[in-house]
Amino acid sequence: MLPAILGLSGPSLTADERAFFRAADPAGFILFARNVADKAQLRALTDSLRDLAGRDDLPILIDQEGGRIARLGPPHWPAFPAAARFAALYERAPMSAIEAARANAHAIAIMLAEVGINVDCLPVLDMPAPGADAVIGDRALGREAMQVAALGRAMLDGLEAGGCIGVIKHVPGHGRAPADSHKELPVVAAGAEALGADLAPFRACRGAPMAMTAHVLYPAWDADRPATLSPTIIEEVIRGRIGFEGLLMSDDIAMAALAGPPGRRARDAIAAGCDVVLACSGDLADNEAVAEALGEMSPAAVDRLARAMTRAGKGAGEFDMLAAKRDALLALV
Repeated sequence: MLPAILGLSGPSLTADERAFFRAADPAGFILFARNVADKAQLRALTDSLRDLAGRDDLPILIDQEGGRIARLGPPHWPAFPAAARFAALYERAPMSAIEAARANAHAIAIMLAEVGINVDCLPVLDMPAPGADAVIGDRALGREAMQVAALGRAMLDGLEAGGCIGVIKHVPGHGRAPADSHKELPVVAAGAEALGADLAPFRACRGAPMAMTAHVLYPAWDADRPATLSPTIIEEVIRGRIGFEGLLMSDDIAMAALAGPPGRRARDAIAAGCDVVLACSGDLADNEAVAEALGEMSPAAVDRLARAMTRAGKGAGEFDMLAAKRDALLALV
């Protein structure tokens, strides 16, 4: 199995993609708006990916946070609130906010499971700091660790109840980043003590099945390599201080925060300790370069993936009831 989660180019597999994916056997796939037309098309696409892989538990990922980060939306799917809505409710009624966040994630999972998606890149556990870039912004669940942890755990529970699993992101914390890692490499100048405080929500949610790294440079921990490419940060901070034992994936290696050709980025992320890389461009040449650069997925990574996917399954719950519960609670503020 290739230690990569790959993007694809459009709403259906091309003949070239089909041949490549069959030969490469990637660990999973990630979908974007370019891959989505309507419910019937999307279900047909996810079915075709599972048929091609020959794995019923094939992870098919999407970023469906709500607010401005949503690959599925009107007219075929409803809009979902941004994380900031739950953060605002928490300040007034913490237990109501936790219930609203759980119901919202449960509803998202039911919607995703209907079209064959079993992994959602949610929740965001980054805590924005003053002066940080707005890339996190209203995607954050708050600025206080206990609040972010409580809402994050509720979202993980809600996703799992609906048949999907979550991905905590972006370890070890993107909230202080002064730049958008999609566009450039952020350098966080904070000292080790301040950075250590950012780990608390991730530590509280370390039992999550999957986590995603940050393409951020933290000189206090590693002066030369961003977290995704840093053996020191992955081993000592993410696996060590946070205690995360699940499947660790990179953020998208196509982002401008990283340098060099796709194959080298992928190889360096795996060498640093990521279990799999996300290669989201959907460009066949990029995917081929990643496959050429990587060997087989390590036995430890295969085991982490298998353990993670046992937590995805047939969810229960009624979408309309969950959405109504969420909306009633959010109406308190």
